[in-house]
Amino acid sequence: MDLGMPVFEDQEEEIIGEVEAFDDFTVASSWERFISDIETVCRSWMADGPRNLLEKGAESVPSLKDIFKVKCELKYGSKVYCLEYYFQTTFRAEKFAEWSADLHNLQLMFGVKEFMVIAPASASGVVLDVPVASKLLSSITIALSNCGSICPAFVPVHDPTREAFFGIQNMGTNFTRRFDADCMRSQVPIRLMHLEGLYQLFLSKFGIQMTDFSASLFNVKLMMKLTYMTPEFDADDDIDVIQEEEITSSGKSTGLTNAKSVWDDDCPWSSWYSAEDPIKGFKLCTIWSERTVSDSLEMAEIENALVLDAEKWSITPILQPNLTDDSLGHMIGFSSQLASLIKALDASLDAKFVEDLTTDGKPAYLPAPSVLDRLMKEIFREVHQAPEKQEDYFTVSAIKGAPLESLFGQFCLNALWFGNCNIQAIALLWIEFVREVRWYWEESQALPRTLAGRKIDLSACLIHQKLQMLAICIEKKGDKLDVGSISNVPDIEKIQLKGMDIHKDNESIASRPTPTGDVAHIDEPIFQFKSLPSLAHLRMGSSSIVGNMMLLQSPQSMHAPHMQDPPIMTEDMHEERLQAVEALGDEFIFSGQLEKEMLASDMSAFKAANPEAIFEDFIRWHSPADWESIQNEDNCSLMTGSSKDDWPPQGRLSARMSEPENSWKLLWDESPPLPASQQKPLLDPIREGEKIIHYLETLRPRVLLEQMICTAFKASLDTLSLTHGGDFKQMTSKIEQLYKTVSTGLKTLRGNKMNDKDELISDLLRLSSVFEHVEKMLLFSTSIHMKLRESRRLSEAIFCDFYDFYLPKMGTGFSSICYDESFKSEQLVRTTEREAVLGLFPPPSANQSWRKVLSMGNLLNGHEPLTRELIFLAYGGATHATYGSSAVTYSKPDVETHRMYVRGTSNDLKVALSVTSWD
Repeated sequence: MDLGMPVFEDQEEEIIGEVEAFDDFTVASSWERFISDIETVCRSWMADGPRNLLEKGAESVPSLKDIFKVKCELKYGSKVYCLEYYFQTTFRAEKFAEWSADLHNLQLMFGVKEFMVIAPASASGVVLDVPVASKLLSSITIALSNCGSICPAFVPVHDPTREAFFGIQNMGTNFTRRFDADCMRSQVPIRLMHLEGLYQLFLSKFGIQMTDFSASLFNVKLMMKLTYMTPEFDADDDIDVIQEEEITSSGKSTGLTNAKSVWDDDCPWSSWYSAEDPIKGFKLCTIWSERTVSDSLEMAEIENALVLDAEKWSITPILQPNLTDDSLGHMIGFSSQLASLIKALDASLDAKFVEDLTTDGKPAYLPAPSVLDRLMKEIFREVHQAPEKQEDYFTVSAIKGAPLESLFGQFCLNALWFGNCNIQAIALLWIEFVREVRWYWEESQALPRTLAGRKIDLSACLIHQKLQMLAICIEKKGDKLDVGSISNVPDIEKIQLKGMDIHKDNESIASRPTPTGDVAHIDEPIFQFKSLPSLAHLRMGSSSIVGNMMLLQSPQSMHAPHMQDPPIMTEDMHEERLQAVEALGDEFIFSGQLEKEMLASDMSAFKAANPEAIFEDFIRWHSPADWESIQNEDNCSLMTGSSKDDWPPQGRLSARMSEPENSWKLLWDESPPLPASQQKPLLDPIREGEKIIHYLETLRPRVLLEQMICTAFKASLDTLSLTHGGDFKQMTSKIEQLYKTVSTGLKTLRGNKMNDKDELISDLLRLSSVFEHVEKMLLFSTSIHMKLRESRRLSEAIFCDFYDFYLPKMGTGFSSICYDESFKSEQLVRTTEREAVLGLFPPPSANQSWRKVLSMGNLLNGHEPLTRELIFLAYGGATHATYGSSAVTYSKPDVETHRMYVRGTSNDLKVALSVTSWD
């Protein structure tokens, strides 16, 4: 006996062994052997049952929940046939279960639960010859009857595109159900496009001439499902307002304006790219529950019924294919450009100068010079508006890049979209950028987008710190030029113009940490001395009176001076000083060296503001902890010199300050009385500015690209985080998690010594892939929120389904696990939410109206159904022995005698009929 290889080899080999152990002379022909083989396999499956079949590896049917199958190949003569058994582990009993999207086509068409399919093991998988199909159907029917099974069996027939089937089900000794399904692909008769004609078609299947009297003998039930698809955007419906291209003062091109706006026009990322809407549209399913139909006129009324009258509405989003399938190409967005930037880093690792990369020798796309000019104007455009409020994870982000609206942040974002973000385009853009920065420096023009506040953001990347430092140097360079032009003539009026008169008592003293260490030897003069003997006792540079404090040797109030700002340092300047600490080996002495210039400046300013002051007065003001007040025995109060009655103050210097060679006292003696405005600046703006320009012009490509990658990741993520796409909690959590992931991933970039270049690039590309997942999820959340903003519950439910579907893909890097599974989210629409869903179906435009030929009823805002599905049921009548016989008898009223499933569109019609008869 020749049996094909079944699914479960161990069990089938045992069965085959038993069969081959003896000769069964009762099986005479090949057809009988074929029936016996089918019976053997069926008995094995029936003995196992669904639970054991699952444990033995039954396959799940793609895109269908809780439907599994097992299969076995069998030979009949020279041909091989595949026998498949489909089964479920659970069955739905709720209302509208017959329209479930998780049903197999044969279950939907014929109302069966479990079933078998036998078909040729060929490419087409159908039987083209009807007699052969009848013989296959007879074979499996006999085998199932021998097994005592009432499982229905089907054979696919005709052309595969027709989705046609023959089938039979032995219901025991009394009934037999026969099945027949076919499809009409073109030239559907007009009458079959309407419910009245389909009703007449169903009545005709009873095999008698139906009259009003005879029709009343049948209890016809109707269930209906209408599926609508949101209309697609039609370019012919868009009215373009054509204007000449105009370049605005900001460098942006006005281009062409459209009457219709793009879906993401108001989204933060729209300034950089126009994203493809991840949701192509929505499918709306409306279901009418079972109702009794008595005549054709009632069918016409149903066809004109309002869709709002349907008992059930459900909505399903239709996604763009590349949203879940990476094999179709990466989505154009921040993530794709970040990947290009990472590849540019790979190409720059061995280069020494940026200029070398502009003539790399490889052909690359470079935009026209006019594009570069416009881009420079946009990057250096000053923005005066306050930034939007940011989330906590946004502000405390540990990503070491430049802020979003900063000059370098805007450079990096523009670089992502300049050309193809190849290394040659980046090099060209950087050279032009540095040239523009130098112009601002040489012309002493305020550098835009530096977020200047006389402070350096040490948490940002070094290039941003340098640009902040340069902005401060430009400001101080201008002040220095102004001071030089005024101080050439030493008269009282011009000195007063610089704020050195005694009347400025309304400003508060600048706060500064109290120095505690000694001051090392002064190696070079730090002041610009001026010969003004006539002003020896003139108070200059006073900021305010220090409370009620009096000087020790003159009954005058103590004045706090205007002081120079502490020296500003970037991260690399701090590192240089720390390296010097290690070289000197004495951090305490070096700390005093660092504070020496500031302390000497403060002493000179204090002397200028208090001409009669002595060293002890300075200590009382600058370092109160080093002044010990003496208690007065008469009134037991502390003589602090707080008023003229207590003058002179009683006290003494601390032991530290009383040492003979105290460095503070030596520095006091050497410091001339000069207001802060006349002192040599603690920061030499010209020298520091030139150093910064040199740094930018000689920056190694690798260092540039590393900081660009960090900044581009941060600025891109900052932009996306400003999106308020429904503010779903899962999306908020993912954005916060991405900040941490990017921060951790980029730390390896900063500390990498390039021991393994390939591993570094691979890690960064994987990071951009994780970024892409979150970006796609954010686009989806924004799109669903915008489309269903009037129904928060519905939009959140759909997003939760997408989140659960897409979550396993997150963090898997380059691989995609969603290829074999399509996204499904069928959400029930509540009655109060139907108006919001109706907004997805705007009335058709004039162009759409005259071009669209309406062929079916049940219009929704002027749109006909995409598909219409009907189930006709008749109870109580069953035909005698011959299938299709005109003789009629009547059985119990609860017996389903006729069932017809119809699925129709404006172009095709599928009909599936099942009839129960006595054999």
